[in-house]
Amino acid sequence: MAQPIELQPQAITVQELAAINSRQVPERYIREGVGALDASFPVLDVPTIDLQLLASSSSTSGDELDKLRSALSSYGCIQAINHGITSAFLDKLREVARQFFALPSEEKKKYSREIGSIEGYGNDMILSEDQILDWTDRLYLILRPEDKQTLKFWPENPESFRGILNDYSTKLHVILEVLLKAMARSLNLEENQFLQQYGDQATMQARFNFYPICPRPDQVLGVKPHADGSVITMLLQDKEAEGLQVLKDDQWFNVPIIPQALLINVGDQAEIMSNGIFKSPVHRVVTNSERERITVAVFCIPHPDQEIQPVEELINETHPRLYKKVKDYVSLYFQYYQQGRRPMEAALI
Repeated sequence: MAQPIELQPQAITVQELAAINSRQVPERYIREGVGALDASFPVLDVPTIDLQLLASSSSTSGDELDKLRSALSSYGCIQAINHGITSAFLDKLREVARQFFALPSEEKKKYSREIGSIEGYGNDMILSEDQILDWTDRLYLILRPEDKQTLKFWPENPESFRGILNDYSTKLHVILEVLLKAMARSLNLEENQFLQQYGDQATMQARFNFYPICPRPDQVLGVKPHADGSVITMLLQDKEAEGLQVLKDDQWFNVPIIPQALLINVGDQAEIMSNGIFKSPVHRVVTNSERERITVAVFCIPHPDQEIQPVEELINETHPRLYKKVKDYVSLYFQYYQQGRRPMEAALI
């Protein structure tokens, strides 16, 4: 499939749009049948998982492994606690994100992404004239490996931004290893099975998301429905403003906030590795007419040359192979995503 061609960058950020006209939304952002956050959506009871227990060899770790398998099979996501990152550090990360998005437009635009690239500050690529746009601005940065960092996109204001983000990536890498090993053990596999497929050349990519106040939350989405193209995604939620929703049993559910937790979900590539046992959840972000919202998502993605496929031990007569071998899944992902389609369609046998 050919690489997507961006028609033109958005001339103005959503934050600027919201500041210019606080009562109207341009037509290109309007979708039918969204339903505002304050509608009667049920709350998703996302299982809380203790990562210290997962990492331990105590007798209670077995129960936590069972909880993990059940959660990732039923919900595709967990609220991870006891993950080794202090609440004070998470608040520092939230604060530098807030400070960046509060900068004047001219300052933020020093880090603008380039046409055809996702890295840097800006919005979604515009790939078609009839594409409905998301009500969000974002700063997208490659964190790991460090030699892949493009520092011209890394803000120097606030001064602590780069140091905090590098520390965060180091801490998340430890969590990722614990989680991938636990996911394998929960399926009675050798603990390095998923870690080996993930590979030592994998990338960790951060997306700082800013969702301005929106006058029409009943018609506008912060992010369109999608599942992630990663192996694992780790989300630091806004401490006060909800907005994330997960689709389960054909019903949208609000995801609650646990300020000290990391919301972790499996992506499509973990679903492929597990031969469909773990489910990559479809999710979206709704908008809010009263308060802005800032989140930080980190995507853990295998190198484009790394082959991803179902683990052989998970294929049998009662559970046949569901997915092809895939490489460079994320390139495929972005093309399908902008069309509102799931790239898993291309991976299915």
